Amino acid sequence: MRSIMRSLGLAATATAMTVLATLAWSGPAGAAPSGAERLYAPSALVLDITAGEDADGGTILRAVTLSCSLTPAGTHPDPSAACAELRSAGAEFDAITDAGRELACTREWDPVTVTATGVWEGRRIGYEHTFANRCAMRNSGGSVFSF
Repeated sequence: MRSIMRSLGLAATATAMTVLATLAWSGPAGAAPSGAERLYAPSALVLDITAGEDADGGTILRAVTLSCSLTPAGTHPDPSAACAELRSAGAEFDAITDAGRELACTREWDPVTVTATGVWEGRRIGYEHTFANRCAMRNSGGSVFSF
């Protein structure tokens, strides 16, 4: 069952990335963008939250898309804040997830894993981070993983 759910999640991710890639280029049909014509490199991500110690073995709880090319967009609840946070951190996800926000959480071990997959300013991104529990994720995940 877990394998079927994971396969469905991967298929949904692939479909979302195809849609985002299509939306990221809004030029005339059939026109190939050159480096000089393009103002922004593509920045489109699929973000997900998985219950478990790793993304491969866990159950995906939520997933959103985020496009930060020209105008922030996607299914993320606050794409403007998420894109601004990514830009200010230089897309270094560890700087976002390990920000060291000192808010009280229980020491319960109920792991939650966040992942980011896609393209940021023309380079591939593959990021995974596991939090001890949902409280730790809410306190340290920044606006990027607040969905």
